[in-house]
Amino acid sequence: MLLVWWRLSQKPITLGLSQRSVYPPDRSEPPSLRQVLPGLSQELRDLLLKTGEPDLADQVPGLRIVDRCRCGDDFCGTFYVRPKPEGAYGPDHRNVTLTPQEGMLILDVVGEKIAAVEVLYRDDIRKAIETIVP
Repeated sequence: MLLVWWRLSQKPITLGLSQRSVYPPDRSEPPSLRQVLPGLSQELRDLLLKTGEPDLADQVPGLRIVDRCRCGDDFCGTFYVRPKPEGAYGPDHRNVTLTPQEGMLILDVVGEKIAAVEVLYRDDIRKAIETIVP
């Protein structure tokens, strides 16, 4: 079990799920991307539609942030919407590279489900993700 501080409430929380999922136990689900970063949520949906990925675009409103990348790079705001695997994603993995006006957005898709959103060179998003998932 992992004890962390939830920055928004400043209360200690204990996680009973996996050590990779970080969200308060008083919530029934992890934070919704659409609620905490509505602009990014809409941007992902629009770019996926523009890229010809309507099935993935339909998943965006339901995405929930379960963890973030902890690589420590100051340009990385990557977050996971499914638990991070122990190793590689496997044979059903593919990347979908989007073309935002700022930074880089790359989706990790496993079995046609969005697993992670790689957000690079977007300081506003990185800072928000670090606050949401300390």
